[in-house]
Amino acid sequence: MGERTVKLPDVGEGIAEAELVEWHVKVGDLVREDAVLAAVMTDKATVEIPSPVEGEVAWIGAEIGEKVAVGAPLVRLRTPGEGDTDAPATASTDPGVRAAEPEPSRPPATGTVAEEVEPKPAPAPAARATPAMGAAPRPSGEKPVASPAVRGRAREAGIDLRQVPGTGPAGRITHEDIDAFLREGPAGTARPRLAPDNTVEEIKVIGLRRRIAERMELAHARIVPITYVEEVDVTALEELRTKLNAEKRADRPRLTLLPFLMRAMVTAIREQPMINAHYEDEAGLVRRFGGIHIGIATQTEAGLLVPVVRHVEACDIWDCAAALNRLAEAARKGTATREELAGSTITITSLGALGGIATTPVINRPEVAIVGVNRMAVRPLWDGKEFVPRKVMNLSSSFDHRIIDGWNAAVFVQRIKALLETPALIFVEG
Repeated sequence: MGERTVKLPDVGEGIAEAELVEWHVKVGDLVREDAVLAAVMTDKATVEIPSPVEGEVAWIGAEIGEKVAVGAPLVRLRTPGEGDTDAPATASTDPGVRAAEPEPSRPPATGTVAEEVEPKPAPAPAARATPAMGAAPRPSGEKPVASPAVRGRAREAGIDLRQVPGTGPAGRITHEDIDAFLREGPAGTARPRLAPDNTVEEIKVIGLRRRIAERMELAHARIVPITYVEEVDVTALEELRTKLNAEKRADRPRLTLLPFLMRAMVTAIREQPMINAHYEDEAGLVRRFGGIHIGIATQTEAGLLVPVVRHVEACDIWDCAAALNRLAEAARKGTATREELAGSTITITSLGALGGIATTPVINRPEVAIVGVNRMAVRPLWDGKEFVPRKVMNLSSSFDHRIIDGWNAAVFVQRIKALLETPALIFVEG
């Protein structure tokens, strides 16, 4: 028998190290050529590392959450033949290295920022045996093996993964195993409905969640924010939106409020161009952009992502709606590209129906502004003669007070308010 060492490949873009976010194998597993061994995350994407040969896993070189240098040994495989050979670290252009934007599986956030999604698990064999639910899921003390998506779903459902039999490779727990557990219940005796639960689960903060935590911490430490909340009467806008949707062509997407907000922001930014900028604080430089690239904070199971609609100044309402639909779907499915998840100059964040009365959005550094959309509600407003029911929502917008003065922030938001309350003005150019 020989040995083959698989090293962390060069994943491109000058990356010197990557974080190990998931193992797909353990010592003793037999793997086929091109089977996924592990997934690592860089600042830009998640990359799956395939096996270059068929063999048995003899050694793994890092724990989940550890940083691994490019070229460092990652896995050793026992292979047929003689000698000890190394699998060279290959460039990211090698078809054997698959860049993956993570899988948000199932099923919002006042903060913005986000990057990539979690890696997709290796395909399961065509036929898998399903253990009887009455059998012990695993030996005492053995940790359950599951992807972050499966762990997140189990937490939401209140399921202890130690009680779930795994039918995937190496006993990995899959979404189908969770479905079966929910249908059939835990093995053995039923748990008392009101029994105390003294379990404590330690969850390592890794991958995308670590990136989000680091970005949030840096934004909080460096940015001096001011949040401005304003009420907007969107009754006329909702009437127009409903009419446009009822009469739209079959090839056009359904309109939500966001495309109108995006076009209103374009007009407001023309009058307040410093809002559409990055503040490179370490260099003492403001980089003001002509192109308006709006990031849309999008919740996925893996975490918050910000796909970017580019050059909104050149898009009409329908273009904005189509781009929003495409990018949101790509983010949730984990198919958004690196380019689609970077380069925003200002961000919109919305929690939809969960939007609350007001929020304090966190600025997506190095941007200097973020516009937050709160929940719409029917409220009585005084029209000068009587109270009448109107559809109202709040905009909660944060600004980097180091660059944007409170007056300019208020002027920006008030301009957006005026456009949304008289939506015909959104279509007036110049």
